[in-house]
Order: sequence, then structure tokens, then C-alpha cells
Amino acid sequence: MNQEAGKKATKDGVEKSLWKPGNMLYPVPAVMVSLKRPEEKPNIITIAWAGTVCSDPAMVSISVRKERYSYQILKETEEFVINLVTSELAFAADYCGVKSGRDVDKFREMKLTPVPSSHIGAPGILQSPVNIECRVKQVIPLGSHDLFLGQVLGVTVDSDYLDASGRFRLNDAKLVAYSHGEYFELGKKIGTFGYSVRKTHTRRKRS
Repeated sequence: MNQEAGKKATKDGVEKSLWKPGNMLYPVPAVMVSLKRPEEKPNIITIAWAGTVCSDPAMVSISVRKERYSYQILKETEEFVINLVTSELAFAADYCGVKSGRDVDKFREMKLTPVPSSHIGAPGILQSPVNIECRVKQVIPLGSHDLFLGQVLGVTVDSDYLDASGRFRLNDAKLVAYSHGEYFELGKKIGTFGYSVRKTHTRRKRS
């Protein structure tokens, strides 16, 4: 437990418990990262600590423990694919997070299909609605994890989520978030970007 007993802060009748430093930034996206050494079978590692870090150039980050099987593959190949996870892929994502590629072929065991990437040697996952091809630009040692900064070289999307106008309806894909040891399907929309400051105009009826 992270809780430090006996230390509490109270403000305006709301009681707060003080905990020691820990990773409590939730929810986070649960993503499957695919990678591959030349002449070897591809592997998948499930990452909960992944994020967007820059829009121009488009860059992302993933954090990986040094003892993970995929760590050395990342270091050697310097490329990876981030595959978004839907509710239908949640079981496979969990499996790929607890099983090691040293012992099992995760693509085969989870009946996933590797799909060739356009810019790198690592394949994407066909069943994922979005495949983000990345090349490692920097590795930052942090402690328990190393942070891999990746530049996005290309993105592949499932055309099933394109509407008649060509707009990508990503939020129809039933994406999954990970929060404090549990997986959740994204649910009810409560707003859109900027809705808090958007003016609502109403037309007056002519008398």
C-alpha cells in the first residue's frame, strides 16, 4: 500500500489522506506495442505508460522496464508500432502484458495478424483500429523504466471507422483505458474540446 498512516489533510470538511509518491495518474491508454528483430518472429508488449509528447514533429513516448524481453528488441531495432486497443482486444492486451515473448508467440496464441508497416520493419496488428509506426529518437534512463521517445513516421487506420465524408470516427471503436489495475471501455461523451467557453447562439423568433 502507498498510504502513510496517520497523515491526513482536512480542508473545508473534506478529508484527504497523504500517500507516499507513486504512479496514480489514471486512467491511461492501454496499448499493444509490436516490434520485431530481423529474422525473428514479431512480439507484442502491452504498455500502460504511453503518451503523446509533441505534435510537430509528431512524437510519442513509451516507458519499458529493462528486464522486459521487448526492451532489448527496442534498443537494437530502434522502432516500434503502437496499436490502440478496443474492448474486443482487451483480453489479448492483458495476455500480452503478463506473458513473455521469451516463452510464447503472442501473435499466434492470441490469433492476431501481423500487418506489414510502411516505414519500419516492425509489423502492426491488423485487428487494431490504429497502428502508429515509430522510430526511436532518444532513450532516457529514469530508474525502474527507460523512456523511449519515438517519432511518428506513419499512421494506418481501419477504414471501417471512416464515415461517408471520410471522417475518422475513432470514438466508435470502443477503445479501452486502464485505471488502477482494471480495464474500462470508454463510455458516455460529456463534452467536446472547447465546449466550456463556446457561446451558444439562439435565434429570436420574429414577432
